[in-house]
Amino acid sequence: MIEKLKPEPAMQSSKDASKIIIEITGMHKWFGTFHVLKDINLQVYEGERIVICGPSGSGKSTLAFELERVLFEKGKQVFVMDGDNLRHGLNSDLGFSPEDRAENIRRVGEVAALYADAGMIGVTAFISPYRADRRGARQAAGGHFHEVYLSASLEICEGRDPKGHYKLARQGEIPDFTGVSAPYEPPEEPELVIDTGAMSVDESLKVLGEYVEKVFGLKDE
Repeated sequence: MIEKLKPEPAMQSSKDASKIIIEITGMHKWFGTFHVLKDINLQVYEGERIVICGPSGSGKSTLAFELERVLFEKGKQVFVMDGDNLRHGLNSDLGFSPEDRAENIRRVGEVAALYADAGMIGVTAFISPYRADRRGARQAAGGHFHEVYLSASLEICEGRDPKGHYKLARQGEIPDFTGVSAPYEPPEEPELVIDTGAMSVDESLKVLGEYVEKVFGLKDE
């Protein structure tokens, strides 16, 4: 299930309508008899930050790179910052303690701001388990912030475990791992919620691809 939560009026008033690159109103999508997309309204602006968050195994990287592909094919300047990739480079000195996680998101926000100031669309894919860190990132973005929460149960995410992280965490090899030895605080008011636990991985990918094509106007009715 995907549902749109209305942004605060203050955020809407700060937008410059001349910079809207994608706009969709009242979209619905069915997967068989399953009503996946319900009355979706979405606007994306140049210089915006699209923040995809959720537990490990919820589909963040898949969604982020699919969105990058669609925007690139549309001729837009876009970049993806993926949590795992940054852990091997910019943030290789950080662990998974609450303090290190906060610093991880702070650095990501700073880099994303540089790209946004250049007019690029930033897409980030991070677990980002703490609400306070996400609130800080939202405030730093000055309203140009779209939070997309991928909702899936721990059982489903751990069952997928595409990178083997849950297994290592259960063995004690990854300390402070979200969902195992550290909490995850779901967003309270995200712009978009996607229940990636309601369908199989293949079904989710199919719906995601159709959703992206529809949202970005790449496929005729």
